[in-house]
Parts: sequence; C-alpha cells; structure tokens
Amino acid sequence: MFTGIVQTTGRVEAIHTTDAGARLIIDSGGWSYKPGPGDSVAVCGCCLTHAPHENDPADRLVFDVIHETLRKTALGRLGVGSRVNLEPCVRPMDHLGGHFVLGHIDATGAVAEIETRGGEHLLTITTTTEMFRYIVPTGSVAIDGVSLTIAAIDRDNLRFTVALIPTTLDLTTLGDLKVGDPVNLEADVLVKAVVHNMPQVG
Repeated sequence: MFTGIVQTTGRVEAIHTTDAGARLIIDSGGWSYKPGPGDSVAVCGCCLTHAPHENDPADRLVFDVIHETLRKTALGRLGVGSRVNLEPCVRPMDHLGGHFVLGHIDATGAVAEIETRGGEHLLTITTTTEMFRYIVPTGSVAIDGVSLTIAAIDRDNLRFTVALIPTTLDLTTLGDLKVGDPVNLEADVLVKAVVHNMPQVG
C-alpha cells in the first residue's frame, strides 16, 4: 500500500521487450530508499515488484511489466528518458500524508486542459464513464501516483480538475504534463467501497 506522496522521480534508462511484456529499467537518481529484491514500488502510481540482477547498482530499479499492465495503464507510453514518479510501499511506522493508494490503476485519463489562474495551476483530466463513478467533490484521486483533491467536476464531459501547488509541480512529473498526455488514475478505495455496496444499503 502507498499514500500518494511521491518521494522522488527517476528516469527510464532502458525498456526491453520480453515474452511476458517488458522489462523496465529506471535510474532512481540517488534515491535514499534502496528497495530490495521483491519489494514493491509505485511507478507513476503502478505497484511493481523490484527484480534486480545480482550485480545491478543500487540506483538501478528493475521491473518486469506484463502485457496486461502495459495495456491498461500509461506505462506502455513510456520511453527511454521518460521521467517517472517513485514511492516506496508504506510501513506501519510511516506518516500517512496523502490517502490510501493501492497501486492498482482503475483507468487511464488524458490531460484536457492546463490553466494558470490567479496563482493556481489547474489540471483538468478527462476519463471514462466507469472511472467517473468514483469522482466526487473534494474527494481524493491519485494521478500518476500523486494524491490530489478533486477541485471541480464536469460530469457532462467526464472531466475533473485538480489544483497543483508549486511543490507538487517541482517534485513530481505532473509539472511536465502537456495537453493530450495520458495519465494513470486510481480512485479512492473508500469511495469505491461505498459505491460498490450502495445496492446493499438499506
């Protein structure tokens, strides 16, 4: 489990096609956290298992990504040099600064609009009808693994908006986004639980 508080960003060093999908190699750029073999890391919000070779340097992260993950998430759009958000799995003693994020992507979205207004940086995302079931006013959503609060909703056009502070723009990949770029989306697991159990209420 994760919290949506990105610790650092890395860059894609190489992508190798495999029978199962792809091997994704990331330079973590001196990240203080050093995951061991089998540890979970959120890469742009996707929970992946670190699978290094014995002699790999500590800053190199290696993940085997299956075809289904490449198809259902925005990881399939990554290229060599792409910047990615990185977060380790949460431990019982860690501070929970965002919201509960599982690393299981519910849908992809696309950047519909980027606007700076009165000192605010507003990011508008369009997504699927199914994902929109879990988009609620002032609710939480993870965009490329970043925990954010929903600021505005346009249900007619399946769009929602989040406001980004300068720190988020500087420390995550969200500041690199352009209109049309794909993003990974994960709904708040608590909202999903309520929506899925609504027919049983009463």
